[in-house]
Amino acid sequence: MKLVIVGGVAGGASAATRARRLSEDAEIVLIERGPDVSFANCGLPYHVGEVIPDRAKLLVVTPERLRTRYNLDVRVRSSVESIDREGKAVVIRDLASGRVYRESYDKLILAPGAAPIRPPLPGIDLPGIHTLRNLQDLDRIKAVVDGGARSAVVVGAGFIGLELVENLVYRGVSTTVVELQDQVMPPFDQEMTTPIAEKLAEKGVQLILADSAERFDAVEGGVAVRLKSGRTLVAQLVILGVGVRPENKLATEAGLDVGPRGGIRVNDHLQTSDPSIYAVGDAIEVRDFVSGDATQVPLAGPANRQGRIAADNVFGRHSRYRGTQGTAIVGLFGLTAAMTGMSEKSLRRAGKAYRKVYIHPAHHAGYYPGAQSLTLKLMFAPDTGRILGAEAVGGEGVDKRIDVLAVAIQAGMTVYDLEEMELAYAPQYGSAKDPVNMAGFVAAGLLRGDHPQLDFDEFLKMPISERPSLVDVRTPTEFEAGHVPGAVNVPVDELRQRIGELPVDRRIAVYCQVGQRGYMATRILLLAGRDVVNLSGGYRTFQLLRPTTKPD
Repeated sequence: MKLVIVGGVAGGASAATRARRLSEDAEIVLIERGPDVSFANCGLPYHVGEVIPDRAKLLVVTPERLRTRYNLDVRVRSSVESIDREGKAVVIRDLASGRVYRESYDKLILAPGAAPIRPPLPGIDLPGIHTLRNLQDLDRIKAVVDGGARSAVVVGAGFIGLELVENLVYRGVSTTVVELQDQVMPPFDQEMTTPIAEKLAEKGVQLILADSAERFDAVEGGVAVRLKSGRTLVAQLVILGVGVRPENKLATEAGLDVGPRGGIRVNDHLQTSDPSIYAVGDAIEVRDFVSGDATQVPLAGPANRQGRIAADNVFGRHSRYRGTQGTAIVGLFGLTAAMTGMSEKSLRRAGKAYRKVYIHPAHHAGYYPGAQSLTLKLMFAPDTGRILGAEAVGGEGVDKRIDVLAVAIQAGMTVYDLEEMELAYAPQYGSAKDPVNMAGFVAAGLLRGDHPQLDFDEFLKMPISERPSLVDVRTPTEFEAGHVPGAVNVPVDELRQRIGELPVDRRIAVYCQVGQRGYMATRILLLAGRDVVNLSGGYRTFQLLRPTTKPD
């Protein structure tokens, strides 16, 4: 067996090492265009900020280690120019010498990854404009920062863009972010990004949303970024983080099937339309685990798993890739935002029925010092309660809850299962009723009809004349500090005695700070025969939907 692998990072390196563990006799050739293999893409922004001071730490494994430990034929600075499917060979150019030669294969695995998008805008190739894909890009960006740059514009507010922003701020660089969408981190639902936008403002980052770069001009001391709105930003460093596109040139020129967004099409075994060719990583189209639809999700974890599965199949092990559910996380100035499964916006786009709940618990027992708040949003099927997706933002404990919910989605669990889930508890780690349990309680109670719920965003869209009578059941002190316009204050502890003050011929909507007292008020009014709904997630959710800090 002769296996040729194109691409030596993430999926490619995983496929190569897995292949060697499955066969000592196979000839395994790993071809990489750049000088490095298996480097830590996700760690690159943190070397800019010197959080990871030693660049060598970003090299997960060297070509020499792959050669000696795994007996692999590793060829760096080598570019695969084309695939001869009929002759079962690839054409390779040695980038150092220029020599072009053919390499035969029995099986071929494509792992070329994805490239940063560089929109065809005037001035896009000016020397002051950078993207971040590899260690050489990193070196160029860090050299500008080390050279004393004090201003930067980051175009794109996705994961890598915001990680770069954080690290630029750490280095004392005044940074502006420009994002085409009307929110940061576009994969998330908008309200869940409000704390991130507020944290950026707190750290002095200028955030420009719903705007985009139209052209770039060289000016004295830097680059002028001309925006569609007419604004001009001048900076010594410009970084593009507007997304990635699959590196599919080899596949398309070889006649392999690709999807409408350019991802190489594969089956559950990671096999392309040519049975001798497999493909993995950011270059492929995958199946969304929740919806079953074709999608593209450029994440390191799935790429590594795909590499292993492709190697299994090459050597006769019938492994299947179950699909990608988009579990992702980002840290920013002490905040963490994470998601798994489908967002509300993706559910709407797909036309799928869903319900949602919000909770705002502490990450561990409130009486134990250091409890930090988090917001957890859960989407689930309205008929079965099957978990469809989750998002969380806050301090500590966000990663734990999203990981638990990611496993729950993989297992096909429901909100009723979350109620019964047994999780580790001690005051410094969680609560006897963990936030995951609490999300289950709220969601399952909604489906059982224990507390009819009106989503806060739907309430705010209603004409004022059509809204239910609004009752704030918090304390007078909380009410005076801020409340939803039009609400009257009847604290939950006084509700039984003051129930006669509420209308009997009109629906009542109650809310508290995070939803718990609103739930109690809903039960009191339901049992008294009133038509009542609890506004989801309470006043805290209202604040996320109507942030007090507006981006520039």
